[in-house]
Amino acid sequence: MRWLKRNLVVLAGVLTLAYLIVPNIIVMVFSFNKPAGRFNYSWQEFSTDAWTDPCGVADMCGSLVLSLQIAFWATVGATLLGAMIAFALVRYRFRARGTINSLIFLPMAMPEVVMAASLLTLFLNLGVQLGFWTILIAHTMFCLSFVVVAVKARVMSMDPRLEEAARDLYAGPFQTFWRVTLPIAAPGIAAGAMLAFALSFDDFIITNFNSGSTVTFPMFVWGSAQRGTPVQINVIGTAMFVIAVLVVVAAQVIGNRRKKTAL
Repeated sequence: MRWLKRNLVVLAGVLTLAYLIVPNIIVMVFSFNKPAGRFNYSWQEFSTDAWTDPCGVADMCGSLVLSLQIAFWATVGATLLGAMIAFALVRYRFRARGTINSLIFLPMAMPEVVMAASLLTLFLNLGVQLGFWTILIAHTMFCLSFVVVAVKARVMSMDPRLEEAARDLYAGPFQTFWRVTLPIAAPGIAAGAMLAFALSFDDFIITNFNSGSTVTFPMFVWGSAQRGTPVQINVIGTAMFVIAVLVVVAAQVIGNRRKKTAL
């Protein structure tokens, strides 16, 4: 019991991590499966056919590319706007600042189906044709709040004396921002951008309401699940999981090297 009390937090962390990772491992294992029927739900035999032909399913890679494009541009738009909003909310005092601070959290707290229906109503009343651009606008809008929160937390923790020191050394406003402010805020901006990309790529509800005849990768997966799940979906999921893990590991390694260099 003493050992259990001392290591309770560690055990809870390991169990939580296992709970999160086990589904991904199952997806990875079944990416090497050769199902007997249409559904890839039970193990039959080992095969690498899906890995050698990841685009063997019609329209799957097209929907994947479309989702990546939307996620990229939504991330760019949300990151630029969110970073500027975060700096404005932290650094400046203006009317309705408190109201804007509260409104920023609405897309995060609001159910996605409510936001999806509201955006659909807006687009229909404006006579906008549903498709790529309506999805991009919707994704940029709901990703914006997450970027603002991430960047705002970083900007609030910044030491203003560093920027004051740069100005004392005759650095202009642009030099101060480029050489001092931006590098310090960069981790928060990067975190907000990665979160926005993941949310945009993964979104189904808002996309389904505002897509028209456009099919993104989550919508393709949902449609495939109704009539049969191709193994290639597991291949794409495994590849994206591995890429995400490699990005996180690379960021951690770079961060540790910078700390050692600074010391």
